[in-house]
Amino acid sequence: MKTTDTKIYIISGLGVDQRVFSKINFGSLDIEYLDWITPSPREPLAIYAKRLSSKITVKQPILIGLSFGGMIAIEIAKTIPVKKIILLASTKGRQEFPLWYRLAGRLRINQLVPNSFLKWHNFLLDYFFGISSKEDSLLLKQILKDTDPVFMAWAIHQILQWKNTSTPDNLIHVHGSRDHIIPIKNVKSNFMIKGAGHFMTVTHAKEIEKLLQEMLFQIST
Repeated sequence: MKTTDTKIYIISGLGVDQRVFSKINFGSLDIEYLDWITPSPREPLAIYAKRLSSKITVKQPILIGLSFGGMIAIEIAKTIPVKKIILLASTKGRQEFPLWYRLAGRLRINQLVPNSFLKWHNFLLDYFFGISSKEDSLLLKQILKDTDPVFMAWAIHQILQWKNTSTPDNLIHVHGSRDHIIPIKNVKSNFMIKGAGHFMTVTHAKEIEKLLQEMLFQIST
């Protein structure tokens, strides 16, 4: 793999860790996963992102954000200069959310759902994540099991209440054509992964790997 001199920070999806990138080979690229920190009760997303950014130790890094991690990457870029933001299966603002997300946020429906229910794995969840293999289904099940329910409830609330309306100029958006969680019809993406759903870093890892290699090399030259 071609390498770059720029530090790359990767922010995974809602509550998950680097396992969702386990099938992607970053080779000699200088990457670091930003692990989630515990949010304070009712902590706004912008304040949380600023606290998380304290883990970034270099100037003008590249940020790769998956799903909820993409929202965090955008918020971090409001507090420190970054060279590039790459969104994977994510959103740039509330205008890219389905209408029912906005309605749920306005009505605060998520607060009526028990935290334990958010960790329940079933075949419908596999459908929404675009999962068809038993191996990938088991990975999602394990990730849900390991996710802190309090963090998950906090993050879902932040997603539904996010009101970002500005898109950084140095942003690249990669999205799956069959994403059922953030449908591509609502999204203005730079690259579309055909047939991929929300779990595309796992289900379409080789395509994502090749695209990231090409993009990261171009960014560094």
